[in-house]
Amino acid sequence: MRQPQVILASASPRRRDLLTLVGIAHEVRPADLDESRFADEAPPVYAERLARAKASAVATVAPDAVVIGADTIVVVDGAVLGKPTNEEDAAGMLRALSGRVHSVFTAVAVARGGAIASEVEKVQVTIRRLSDDEIRAYIATGEPMDKAGAYGIQGFGATIVERVEGDYFSVMGLGLRRVVALLGQLGLQYDFRHGVVDPG
Repeated sequence: MRQPQVILASASPRRRDLLTLVGIAHEVRPADLDESRFADEAPPVYAERLARAKASAVATVAPDAVVIGADTIVVVDGAVLGKPTNEEDAAGMLRALSGRVHSVFTAVAVARGGAIASEVEKVQVTIRRLSDDEIRAYIATGEPMDKAGAYGIQGFGATIVERVEGDYFSVMGLGLRRVVALLGQLGLQYDFRHGVVDPG
């Protein structure tokens, strides 16, 4: 039993925190690729394509490593909400989410050598009704500016989330249960004490 090198193909500090939370030692090597959505591409398909592309790009140059890629998108009324471009954009997103239920799709991909496995998790999130003053105050914290949908469930945004139906960690950006399942599909195991292990 040995511990392979694990690489997170993402610059997200939340994803790094989650892997550290469950004892998976890793290094960070973000994938540099075009994340534009294709015309008429369904949200879950878009998320999974990007997660696989991130993992594959890094696995190509580190074929012996276990590479984890992920992508999270927020969808309301069929519109995909990415990271806000400015404070006005963030305010518009938060107004669209206020008092509403929206969907969060988080795709996770695990690659090693020429093999890759991926899955998508859908979570329903309800945001409580927000006043314009609350929206302005939340944006002033700076938290919404680097997050899809302009909110972070693990920070100040925890105070505006009314309900989560599904995997909380997927809303944060990395479904840990999915990671463990995908490792298993590639013949690897998650060990509580040692993280990712290769039993072969």
